[in-house]
Amino acid sequence: MSAVRALRPLVRQSAAFAQRRFNSSSAPILYSATAVAQGARGGTIEGSEGLKVSLAMPKSLGGPGGASKTNPEELFAAGYGACFQSAMNLVAGGMGIRMPRKTEDSIIETTVHLVGDLKKGDLGIKVDMVVKVKGVDKADLEKLVEKTKDVCPYSRATKGNVVTDVKVISL
Repeated sequence: MSAVRALRPLVRQSAAFAQRRFNSSSAPILYSATAVAQGARGGTIEGSEGLKVSLAMPKSLGGPGGASKTNPEELFAAGYGACFQSAMNLVAGGMGIRMPRKTEDSIIETTVHLVGDLKKGDLGIKVDMVVKVKGVDKADLEKLVEKTKDVCPYSRATKGNVVTDVKVISL
């Protein structure tokens, strides 16, 4: 029995290591979405599930902007926030944390910054995320957010490539 207890930490470590070694090229496909972009930042995007949006260069970058138009950074912010929130709900169940039922009591505010030098074509993105959840202790919420970073597909895809700062607020 003591041998089993001695091996438990190794089993936990190997399970955690296996999770970090996820290989998306050989994993089964659960869902696929397709989007067709035409006209770059002044064009349109149509998605396989009915998405239809018009794009415009933001005013801050010298473009026309527009109330009914969007841009790649805004779309990335929306996708990352929604994906992170879904992953957080999934992880919470496994941690015994009860997430609020009201949508307004769990909010992910994601800001994507286009950074670099336009003239040189040396560009990247930086992400700021604010996680606000009502009814969950801040310490538990911080643990939940850290675990979610290992599960959220956007977080996993951007890890090591995109600086992402996350602020946690317990409402």
